[in-house]
This record gives sequence, structure tokens and C-alpha cells, in this order.
Amino acid sequence: MLMKFVLATANTGKIGEMCGILSGMGHEVVTRDALGIDIIIEETGSTFYENALLKASAISKASGLPAIADDSGLCIEALDGAPGLYSSSFGGEGLSDEERCVFLLETMKNMEHRRAKFVSNILCVFPDGDILSAEGECRGTILTAPQGSNGFGYDPVFMADGKDVSMAELPTEVKNSISHRGIALSKFVKLLEGRGEGN
Repeated sequence: MLMKFVLATANTGKIGEMCGILSGMGHEVVTRDALGIDIIIEETGSTFYENALLKASAISKASGLPAIADDSGLCIEALDGAPGLYSSSFGGEGLSDEERCVFLLETMKNMEHRRAKFVSNILCVFPDGDILSAEGECRGTILTAPQGSNGFGYDPVFMADGKDVSMAELPTEVKNSISHRGIALSKFVKLLEGRGEGN
């Protein structure tokens, strides 16, 4: 069953990935900006799920539409799972993606153990109160220098298992097939199809 969704994120990189994947499956996707929704949502949750729920709930209430939120982050073993929930503010507020990558590499410059994973929780809140949630992971290694100019966030410094280039050097369709967000969205769509069949 094809549906219309509003994306709860204001992150242009996430919007591009999510619109591409969901629209490619035939669903109609609109952004919160397109609907004129300009609200600040405090991400006070202690998990990716909780933060995604806060965002999706607020945008669904404001729009009257099913709202899809993504909360995601980079979890590094040598940093005890950091930056994790605070990936977008790691190193301080106001840094560019490039500056954040530089800060991360500087933090890890003397660390030999560089295992990490991207985690994404995709969650949809429907106007009737129903919730669908799916999580995806992409495991890999933190590089010692940025590579590539595609993608966003920490993509230039992350190399997924089984690949010999960074996430920022992969073609978009390849990245979407292995990324944490792509995996979570694929699981989410299957849950969505199941919900449609149950109605």
C-alpha cells in the first residue's frame, strides 16, 4: 500500500538518502520544511529509538501525517561507543562535517584499535498512534585520513567491512545497499508492507 509520509529530519543528507530510498519504492515523501513545520525538538532520549520517537511524534502531531524519523550515529569501540547519540555535536556545536571528521581523527591519532559501527533507528509514528521501528547497523573501521567527497557526516573516515574505499567513495546505490540507514529503511519497508496487508 503506497502512502504519504513526512520526514521528521531537517538534515539535508538524511533527507536525500531517505527520499531516494522511499520514493524509489513508490511512496510519496515530503519534508517538514515543505509543510512549513518549523519546530525545535529536544533530543533528550537515552537511545537512538527514544530520540527517533520524540522527533516522529512531534512531526506527526504537527502535520497530521505519518512521520518518519531517523536517529543515528557513529559508535567507536576505542571511545567506549562515543560519539554515539552525540555524533552530530561531537567536538562542539557549529562544526562542519569536515571539521568534525578532523576532530575525530585527531582524537584517535594514537589509537591502533579502530573498529566502529554506524547505527540507525528508523521510526514512524502514525496519526492513529501506531509505531513502526527498525534498526540497522554497518560495521567497519575508522580510517587515518578522510577519503572521498560523496555522502556526508563521517562517511569520508569510515570504511565498511568488505570494502576497500570509504563510504564517501562508494556510488550512492552501493552505499544505500550496505549503510546503516539503508538497512534500517529496508527493514522498515517490510514492516510497512506487513502493516498494509493487515489492514
